[in-house]
Amino acid sequence: MNNYSKLNNILGWIVFAIASFVYISTAEPTASFWDCGEYIATAYKLQVGHPPGAPLFQLIGRFFSLFAFGDTSHVALMVNIMSGLSSSFTILFLFWTLTMLGRKLAAKSGEMSEGKMLAIFGSAAVGSLAYTFSDSFWFSAVEGEVYAMSSFFTALVFWAILKWDQHADEPHSFRWLIFIFYLIGLSIGVHLLNLLAIPAITFVYYLRKYKASPKGLIITFGISILLLAFIMNGIIPLIAKLAGMFELFFVNTIGLPFNSGTIIYFLLLIGGIVFGIRYTRQKQKVVWNTVIWAFTGILIGYSSFFMLVIRSNANTPIDENNPEDAISLLAYLNREQYGTWPIFYGNYFNAPIVEREDGSPVYRKSREEGKYIVINDKKATVPVYDPDFSTIFPRMWNNQEQRYIDDYKVWSKLKGIPTTVDNEMGEPTTLYKPTFGENLRYFFRYQLSHMYFRYFMWNFSGRQNDLQGFANRKDGNWITGIKFIDEARLGGPVLDVPKSLENKAENKFYMLPLILGLIGLVYQIRKDRNNFYVVLLLFIMTGLAIVVYLNQH
Repeated sequence: MNNYSKLNNILGWIVFAIASFVYISTAEPTASFWDCGEYIATAYKLQVGHPPGAPLFQLIGRFFSLFAFGDTSHVALMVNIMSGLSSSFTILFLFWTLTMLGRKLAAKSGEMSEGKMLAIFGSAAVGSLAYTFSDSFWFSAVEGEVYAMSSFFTALVFWAILKWDQHADEPHSFRWLIFIFYLIGLSIGVHLLNLLAIPAITFVYYLRKYKASPKGLIITFGISILLLAFIMNGIIPLIAKLAGMFELFFVNTIGLPFNSGTIIYFLLLIGGIVFGIRYTRQKQKVVWNTVIWAFTGILIGYSSFFMLVIRSNANTPIDENNPEDAISLLAYLNREQYGTWPIFYGNYFNAPIVEREDGSPVYRKSREEGKYIVINDKKATVPVYDPDFSTIFPRMWNNQEQRYIDDYKVWSKLKGIPTTVDNEMGEPTTLYKPTFGENLRYFFRYQLSHMYFRYFMWNFSGRQNDLQGFANRKDGNWITGIKFIDEARLGGPVLDVPKSLENKAENKFYMLPLILGLIGLVYQIRKDRNNFYVVLLLFIMTGLAIVVYLNQH
């Protein structure tokens, strides 16, 4: 057993070293496209980037930027190397996760043998290194974006719940659970993607403590979604919302100085937590004591957002949305500037507006008046759409730009149902209401096939090139590297081009990662169904569930 643990650690660090060498040697020397430049700049000087912020990423990025030793031309490289190391640590914990899952499989068929050890370490190395060189992960590993560090937290959290599973029968195993919730709190300061590991974590707990049953699995899934929603839509905004309510009351109503309400609120919150911990310990309420500690862990991790308020008050050059107090921080965390989008029920893109409701007023600090004043009452700013043009699971909803509408029509092959409505002038006009079938066609053809499955196959099969794809046969498609398959799928012969003209982003994996993954899927469902459910849920939540939630256009 000691030999197994020693080899597990050594091989894990070897895989880490391989990944680190690859990512550091291929790191971008400067800023990449999109948000990378902003993240690098805000990390370098601890400034306030776009909502909802990534303060922990910026704090760690600031530390790495110090290794530029004052040479600003190397700051971007240092932040990019931070992403590379975050990614290689992801690979490290992925390796150890795979060995833990493999060990559970091996334990079902008797004692550990050298052959089983070789199979476990070999499969873990293949799996972790396949992920190391996968298209999307390698891409994010070499640029100054939050996704590399977010992947690290996801890998670390999932590894931690499997470690808890190993020690669940020991007296102090709950410490692993508290550690996990602390990591979740920290990860909020990087990206919310890490929260999608919560359902899988909940399943590990259920399957360790209870005998699996269809009813139990359904109930556990429901609880996991509620927990995810509670953290995402409860704890994250509610902490700031309550602080804002206290601040408004104590400043505007009672007349105390600015920030008095916020200080009182956090003193009450800390006092309540301390009382809860002491009370549950005295009364031997272990479960509730663990719950309060877990909540405390989330708050401690989440406290990285204080950095944004502190730096916003310093009026840094980049100070997006100016979240200087609890009130403005709430709008920042809620990403109010981006608006909302429907997920399970809502309007089609051409739904008429029947009325407009009031939104939440916007407050700003007035030092002259010594209180918070309304600078935008947001009267009649929230549109209410015609219910006849609303549907369950709306996929074609965005009417902000004509190009979105044009794309809806192309991907869904929209014909619609002629429907007569009154326009804003009270005159009858005919609109073509999309059918639910057209709505689903857009979902399957664009959101699932083009925006998910295509990316999925880039990593598990191969990638044609890095040109932006517009559903034509020559740009951005997935390929296999097997000529007759690619020619049949892309609708004609794939032209051979000279080496000098080949796109450097072309990858040919010959579907080997996909085949290995499918073999592993079948093997695990036959040999270890419980952990199959866990891995499947993590796979769905970090893939298909994101597609449904984002409702891309």
